[in-house]
Amino acid sequence: MKTTFDLRWERYGADLITALESVYGERAWEVTDRVRELVRAKFDQRSDELRELDEARLLRPDWLQLPSQVGYVAYTERFAGTLAGITGHVDYLQDLGVTYLHLMPLLQPREGANDGGYAVADYRTVRPDLGTMADLEALTGQLRGHGISLVVDLVLNHVAREHEWAVRARAGEQKYRDYFMVFPDREMPEQYEATLPEVFPDFAPGNFTWDDDLGGWVWTTFNDYQWDVNWANPDVFVEYLDLILDLANLGVEVFRLDAIAFIWKEMGTDCQNEPPVHAITQALRQAARIAAPAVAFKAEAIVGPKDLIAYFGTGEHHGKLSDIAYHNSLMAQLWSTLATHDTTLLRRALGAFPPKPATATWGTYVRCHDDIGWAIDDVDAATAGLNGASHRRFLSDFYSGEHPGSFARGLVFQANPATGDRRISGSLASLAGLEAALKAGRPYDVELAVARINLLHAVIAGWGGIPLIYMGDELAMLNDHDFARDPAHAEDNRWVHRPVMDWAAVAALGENPSSPAARVNAWLRHVLAVRRATPHLHASREAEFLETGDPRVLAVRRDHPLGPMVQVYNFSPTEVTVPMGCLAETLGETGHELLDDVAWDLTPWVMTLRPYAVHWFTA
Repeated sequence: MKTTFDLRWERYGADLITALESVYGERAWEVTDRVRELVRAKFDQRSDELRELDEARLLRPDWLQLPSQVGYVAYTERFAGTLAGITGHVDYLQDLGVTYLHLMPLLQPREGANDGGYAVADYRTVRPDLGTMADLEALTGQLRGHGISLVVDLVLNHVAREHEWAVRARAGEQKYRDYFMVFPDREMPEQYEATLPEVFPDFAPGNFTWDDDLGGWVWTTFNDYQWDVNWANPDVFVEYLDLILDLANLGVEVFRLDAIAFIWKEMGTDCQNEPPVHAITQALRQAARIAAPAVAFKAEAIVGPKDLIAYFGTGEHHGKLSDIAYHNSLMAQLWSTLATHDTTLLRRALGAFPPKPATATWGTYVRCHDDIGWAIDDVDAATAGLNGASHRRFLSDFYSGEHPGSFARGLVFQANPATGDRRISGSLASLAGLEAALKAGRPYDVELAVARINLLHAVIAGWGGIPLIYMGDELAMLNDHDFARDPAHAEDNRWVHRPVMDWAAVAALGENPSSPAARVNAWLRHVLAVRRATPHLHASREAEFLETGDPRVLAVRRDHPLGPMVQVYNFSPTEVTVPMGCLAETLGETGHELLDDVAWDLTPWVMTLRPYAVHWFTA
């Protein structure tokens, strides 16, 4: 009789081997033997409780696509101090509706500058100030008992120069020198640099760093202390697979594959999104499906639409790669539309998006821990009658508060004079106008700011995917302008939107229900509750756009076996009247408005929408 392991290897092993062959060629069979032995060992070590979760997930493969899924993103230390401290706030998360908790980098980074924790010095140790690996395992167990999956960052492109691999490479061990891409002189680096962009032109210009101990130039895409690893070396693949499966056996359920787009280097390209990236991901994914099928992968690939879809798996990789990817384009287009009061560009750009596999899901978000880059494609802009460069410049001016009449209060991050690129830091509430309105003491502007925040939250909850709420946004927390007082953060203004959680504001929610924090919180809870009860929001279904007759109003249609759903959003600060036909042609003469839980007569010629109105209708 075949064992469970044999059956899983029979199901996923061929895809694993095919992927290894495409990357490692003649060495693939050697690597396959090592991988099978490793996967079998980790399979055997899996706890009974996690084996039960594996079986549940195999029976419910669409678990990440359910409308009940809600994500929450936080830095452990800023949310609760330590991993053990989070256990005291699990009830808060569960009450909010959270089922998916992403704790920002918690593995041991290098001391000093560490790119917000993404310069990992030891993948097998938790940051001492946050706790221990035992604390991590205890937390995953408690979260699992409350129906919450833990998401952990796994940095795939680089390690800190203090990581054991780098230390041993500098000590002269050839095995570990081969874990990196090291060049004796500038000849090859200069050839690569001819087509490479700079990720941090202010902080870390160029893509290579000289190291005296190595006696060579090492590849450093992000910062001089982050050494890119060499995935062309199969030893690197085995090392990372071992890490993934060990963390999975501690109860980590989702891996955010950080900087996944950069892991393969090819001369004459920008060294992003190269085909071997997807083969490597497929091999890792299939190995995880054998040892720990409860685990999911999320691609941290902030790239263009055509490149992004590939991280789910297209062609021969269809449905075999990541289960989740960030919908960066939706995020950027929402901010663009909020500034212009015009949905044309959003509809043109997202309407041309290639469909994702029906088995995958988007991570939808208004903002994240990072800055906002204006991922506005020049061709998309042109189809909407805009100049791409000019529009990106306008958005930077608008959200930094420099544009006349702007409601936003953001900070410019990483301005690049050569390219004109100017990204933006800022909290949701401050970018949506609440900071400026409160400071000026203008009650009506406060109302508009709250309405903008609520509109954005409704869109990401209704798009179809997992809405990701960044810590504090559920309380309309403002920019933390004191970030510069911390020497560790002073040079990186992204910390302006990474405040310490305001638990006093949480405690006060019931004391002043008319406050912006209370109203934003109550609306978000309501929207998420309605979302949970709405099958039409299953992420396997795609969104499409309906014509409203007014560019200020967005109408999103989602088809489902139970019938169609239409969402209507007014992106204007003024009242707008649009033809009722955009609803009636899809829903008929009557519709059920879900957020207000009322029946609508759809026979009048027009409907009037208040500023920043949100409506969800089903037949």
